[in-house]
Amino acid sequence: MMKKIMFTGGGSAGHVTVNMALMPLFLKEGWSVEYIGSKQGIERELVGSLAEVKYFPISTGKLRRYLDIKNIKDPFKVIKGVHQAYRLIKTRKPQVLFSKGGFVSVPVVIGAWLNKVPVIIHESDITPGLANRISIPMASVVCTTFPETAEQMNTAKSRYVGAVVREELHQGNADRGRDFCGFERNQFVLLIMGGSLGARKINETVRSALPTLLNYFQVVHICGKGQVDPSLDIPGYCQYEYINDELPDVLAMADLVISRAGSNSIFEFLSLRKPMLLIPLTLQQSRGDQILNARSFEKAGYGKVLEEENLNEVTLVSGLMEVFKSRKEIVENMKNNANSDALSAVFHLIKETANRQ
Repeated sequence: MMKKIMFTGGGSAGHVTVNMALMPLFLKEGWSVEYIGSKQGIERELVGSLAEVKYFPISTGKLRRYLDIKNIKDPFKVIKGVHQAYRLIKTRKPQVLFSKGGFVSVPVVIGAWLNKVPVIIHESDITPGLANRISIPMASVVCTTFPETAEQMNTAKSRYVGAVVREELHQGNADRGRDFCGFERNQFVLLIMGGSLGARKINETVRSALPTLLNYFQVVHICGKGQVDPSLDIPGYCQYEYINDELPDVLAMADLVISRAGSNSIFEFLSLRKPMLLIPLTLQQSRGDQILNARSFEKAGYGKVLEEENLNEVTLVSGLMEVFKSRKEIVENMKNNANSDALSAVFHLIKETANRQ
């Protein structure tokens, strides 16, 4: 009988990228691969690129740490989602569920647990997010990206595996990237990524600093949905809402990166040895996980941190030039990083768990 695996996770690209790295491996080995996600989240759009993966949308409610009128309605959406996930998993009968987190994953994990389907969770950040904290008691194994996370959890089910990096990112070609952006081959390239939803303050600050930045770099700016400025048609500056198929080529040509500090992204930059200026989400915007991620990378010598509260045109240029001047030292530090084959480790762990089931 064909083996079947279900995936879940969503709300942001960071809660989908690890799943996107794993699903082709299971498809290649002849598994039936299915995905439970939200009706309109980014996960549905990303998973849609894999025609062989069946996608099942369920009702979801966001888990908030702050007062909001939606906190009254959303628990009922979560309850409905649990019922839908339970029925789907009971009918579809997967051998294992892999969860990347995000608010959509909670009802799916509960549904799997109620059906006695083993759950494997992956946590990217140093401290588990709220969705994963709720789900961990129902999991068989929790894979962590940072060793500190496994140490903090102090449980037999935690497993430090390292960062899962998509294989295709290492297959980029710098010349193809320059052709895609229309860039010259004899000038440094700066890549700016504000996360899958974009980062308005970073976008605005970058654009105000463009006259200075373009003296040193060609700039490719991934600015998020609806945040392209069509009035900026400047030689040496390209902007896109999102880059998918060409991303490996764009990363291959980039010499420096300005980015948020989501764990999946920064470990990809580390794997590709791209010096980075990190601008983490503030405590007002998040639970502080990106601040911890960024400080950990700065301490390891992989880049510099610029707090968003201090972000302006002057500090952006100053911080970037500091990274630029230290780029050779930063790359050497990155070379000393012990790269683990986390993708293979998680892949085999999932298969072992499914076989036991």
